[in-house]
Amino acid sequence: MSKVEVLIFENTDQLVSGFSAYFIDLIRQKDGDFSVALSGGSTPKVWFEELAINHKIDIPWEKVHFYWGDERCVIPEDKESNYGMTKKYLLDHINIPLQNIHRIHGELPPEQAAINYERELSQKLSVNTYPIFDLVILGMGDDGHTASIFPHQIELWESANFCVVASHPVSGQHRVSISGNVINNARAVAFLVTGKNKAEKINEIIHKKPVASAYPASLVAPEKGLLHWFLDSQAAQYLYDD
Repeated sequence: MSKVEVLIFENTDQLVSGFSAYFIDLIRQKDGDFSVALSGGSTPKVWFEELAINHKIDIPWEKVHFYWGDERCVIPEDKESNYGMTKKYLLDHINIPLQNIHRIHGELPPEQAAINYERELSQKLSVNTYPIFDLVILGMGDDGHTASIFPHQIELWESANFCVVASHPVSGQHRVSISGNVINNARAVAFLVTGKNKAEKINEIIHKKPVASAYPASLVAPEKGLLHWFLDSQAAQYLYDD
């Protein structure tokens, strides 16, 4: 059973500072390369900025390999590209080898992008049935989705493939996402969640309420037992009401 640790911070700035300390500690503990699957969203953006400003030198970037947990099917220059956001706020500001950056090619046809990324994960990461990330970073939408697996396609979570093609429930936009089996095969998984609009579902998931079974985020349970929730006070506001 996964061990769950909930860490609550007063605001987003304190959260990303605390997460940076956790991230750096994991890197220092690992002999050899460190693989991390990144998330898009507003909170990771603040974290990228924090890393670029405060940790340009103290992180051994040559051993860090960046992957992405999901990507919108757009060109990398598009404002909606998760890779593009990471490049703008982090990658362009640190000394990381180009070969350490493993992006999902969202400009390709979705199925081809998923096949190509599955091949990339197979070739670059250790695999025991599924690829093994040292860390998977996740966000959560206010509908309970995580990576790009949404409630209306929750069956994608159990896909035997490493990568799946998902669609946004409103816009229909295609996205490529790693599957739930890959997420749960990671050595560590960390949610970064902020905002009062997430509070109700956070409460339902962490307290394992029946309704939460409809949320893909509730299915995150890394087999190696390390799951951390990094929350700001607004996202955590209902946790201890019961």
